[in-house]
Amino acid sequence: MIIDVHNHPDWYGYNLERFLDNMKQYNIDKTWLLSWECPATEYNPEYIKHIPDPDKPNGPISFERCAAYKEQAPDKFILGYAPDPRLPDAIDKLDHAIRLYDVKVYGELKLRMMYDNPDALRLYRFCGEKGLPVLVHIDYEFDTGSTYPRPNWWYGGGIGAFERAVQACPETVFIGHAPGFWAHISGDDQYNKTAYPTGPVLPGGRVSEMLRSYPNLYCDISAGSGCNALARDREFAKQFLIDFQDRIMYGRDYFDNVHQQLLESLDLPKTVLDKIYYQNALKLIPE
Repeated sequence: MIIDVHNHPDWYGYNLERFLDNMKQYNIDKTWLLSWECPATEYNPEYIKHIPDPDKPNGPISFERCAAYKEQAPDKFILGYAPDPRLPDAIDKLDHAIRLYDVKVYGELKLRMMYDNPDALRLYRFCGEKGLPVLVHIDYEFDTGSTYPRPNWWYGGGIGAFERAVQACPETVFIGHAPGFWAHISGDDQYNKTAYPTGPVLPGGRVSEMLRSYPNLYCDISAGSGCNALARDREFAKQFLIDFQDRIMYGRDYFDNVHQQLLESLDLPKTVLDKIYYQNALKLIPE
């Protein structure tokens, strides 16, 4: 069995038919289908060619699209929804979606705010009460060479703000994702200079330290950031996956197969692969 814990509806031109065909092609049994609710001023306009709802106030990837997929293929999708916690009705909207649509995940949270914002903490605690894991995207601000409208697009306020949130809400499960999280697999200083650090993983990485300190923290290896974090130092990656096998989950955030290819190339024990591919996801969201 394989569960993809991170993907989006109508993302990069994949409609429902193409999405289901793609899952079948790569032997994926279920997908956590995540919304992305974010003001248009807070994401790179380059995304407009890849997202389904750039003009909607609840875009760029609306929860309505997630719900429509679930309605048409109920056995294939687990619903995620992340209303902006800065809005006064965020908890009410999430509570309604839990009761009406059976939402199981708060995600993807990808906003230009500090993730230990008091409003966000209140929402995380609500998620803890309801048993919803919180999946976050973290990016740092650094100059990518773009001149308009911004040099880069930060999300979450860095690993420090995220760690404070994880620490403040011990009853809530958090799932780390994206460049600003995975760069901290290493103790080097590349995390705020490039989205995809290179070279051997150095001691002192915050990801490992946080996993040891906070039992409510899990990891999502999706996207180029997760794949790069493991591929940059394969010897370290194998031991990392073995050491933290109970809290690492397979995800894609796209429609290729690079994560499976990487995992299969590391000669991991089947017991470890099974946990990463599906058992840890089922532990958080039993079926």
